[in-house]
Amino acid sequence: MTSTALLRAPHLPQLLRPRALVAGDLVVVAALSGPLHHAYAPDLERAVAELERMGFRVRLAPILQDPGRRRWWSAARPDEIAEEFNGLLRDPEVRAIVAHDGGHTVFGYLDLIDYDAIRADPKPILGLSDISLLHLAVHARTGLVGFHTDLATPGLGGSWQRASAARRAELGKLYAQLLTGTEPIGALPASPSWECWRAGRTEGPLIGGVINRVVLLQATPFALPLEHFDGAVLFWEELGGLAAHVWTFLQILRHSGVLDRISGMVVGVPKDIAGLASPGSSDGSPNLAELVLDALGDRDIPVLGNVEFGHAVPNLPMPVGLRAELDAGARTLALLEPAVRAAQHGVPDGR
Repeated sequence: MTSTALLRAPHLPQLLRPRALVAGDLVVVAALSGPLHHAYAPDLERAVAELERMGFRVRLAPILQDPGRRRWWSAARPDEIAEEFNGLLRDPEVRAIVAHDGGHTVFGYLDLIDYDAIRADPKPILGLSDISLLHLAVHARTGLVGFHTDLATPGLGGSWQRASAARRAELGKLYAQLLTGTEPIGALPASPSWECWRAGRTEGPLIGGVINRVVLLQATPFALPLEHFDGAVLFWEELGGLAAHVWTFLQILRHSGVLDRISGMVVGVPKDIAGLASPGSSDGSPNLAELVLDALGDRDIPVLGNVEFGHAVPNLPMPVGLRAELDAGARTLALLEPAVRAAQHGVPDGR
């Protein structure tokens, strides 16, 4: 493999790992973006049960407990969500925060987050979709590992419940290991759906999320400096919109220099993207692999597609900032370091 990204020494923030959770630790489910719609209250209850099966105590944050509370498309005003979020970050009893759902609110409070509280007592923040924006901004400011995982209500309490019992058990064990284990997880469980779109092997930190959030964040003061993409394995997925939008986002990443710096790419399962070719289609529409390879041009980096993360499937964890090994030809992806650290007596959290 010949990639200029591998010729540069990565210049990355010092990785900030939360303390490993132990059985009985308090996990709080919070409305960090969208509201809880009444019809999905049973899904939230099932999500709480999944977290309890992992061995944790679970509490719902106050905004989420107020079923009538919302503002426009959000669970509350951005400043109200930020106030509650900051309170959870500062509360030493709270050892992890799980987003109830995604939405369209995180951009409204990036400037209100207590980043010092995160540095002082780092804790896992779990979720995807709009929450992937939170992972990237917080990682850029503090180096905190971003726990890109399923959301509580549509994920743990929704798509997990439609999966087989064996898959649900496998994911529960994987998430518990992610939060409590101080040894690398290693190879993520692969499936026949994984596709090699460009062969090759690389190692680098995982950086990514919903592609529209990755692109939009880079236009704000909370952007990841381009050096953070040096040697990175870019992972992304998308929900809705048009195939042309995805192609445009990829072109923006090309123009901004991101595609020149990364060493590999992992693409999640797409959902509801209009204009993508369906299997067996001959109408001239592109498939997702064609969009990716068109944007990459002659950049010789490995690309693994159709991996189980994103809005369409129960999610494998893709921790932002953790070093991973990608072998697209072999269709493997492995996490090479733990997301959490062992507690050390006499050493404050965050060190």
